[in-house]
Amino acid sequence: MELQQLKSYLDAKVDHYNQLGFIASDPVCIPHRFSKLQDIEISGLFAAILAWGNRTTIINKCTELMRLFDNAPYDFILNHQPRERMKLMQFKHRTFNGLDLMYFVEFLQHYYQNVTSLEFAFSGHLSEDDDNVENALKGFRTMFFALEHPERTRKHISTPAANAACKRLNMFLRWMVRKDDRGVDFGIWENILPSQLVIPMDVHVARVATRLGLIEKPDASWKNALALTNELKQLDPWDPVKYDFALFGLGVIEKYV
Repeated sequence: MELQQLKSYLDAKVDHYNQLGFIASDPVCIPHRFSKLQDIEISGLFAAILAWGNRTTIINKCTELMRLFDNAPYDFILNHQPRERMKLMQFKHRTFNGLDLMYFVEFLQHYYQNVTSLEFAFSGHLSEDDDNVENALKGFRTMFFALEHPERTRKHISTPAANAACKRLNMFLRWMVRKDDRGVDFGIWENILPSQLVIPMDVHVARVATRLGLIEKPDASWKNALALTNELKQLDPWDPVKYDFALFGLGVIEKYV
């Protein structure tokens, strides 16, 4: 498929999936339940971190988690007493358990006591000259685990330093950073450019991208995520990650093989 033909094809898929009807069946519906900046950030981070497996199950587990936060995640994170944290031990989704959740809450409480927005946990490690968010992801992970923490929890925050695709964190950044008039992504962060975002690559996206000739091998790695993002920048240098809608829709919804 020639470049212009591919662009037209993928632009049409973006147009089809990047619309309000997409929200209800996707984990992005969780932060869409809130209006306060910090509530969107916190619920969005958890929705992204827990986003593996069946989408209905993910949404149900995130809904359960928001109930544990009294459906006011920022207020709970900032003001809960240590004894209230114990109820979080009952939570579990796949390999993410109550012990992991307890540390996430501890970090977020410590962070929000000092900083207004979670944006700076990422953008503070990034410069305008950075081509992509690699340094932001590395810096966030270092900051996140600066407190004493369970070793097991480290697996839930991936890093490009280990050649991980960082799909969940890149998806979270897409939600927070991308700006358009479609209403799916929030575009509430100002210090990371859409052109610096990296495609949230999982096995579905990698498989579709390989079939379309955008990458050579369908492995979900940081190297491959960068390679795919660079190819997508040929289609839209300013907003390459909008094509996540197309690749995800083709792979998960249309079963494009």
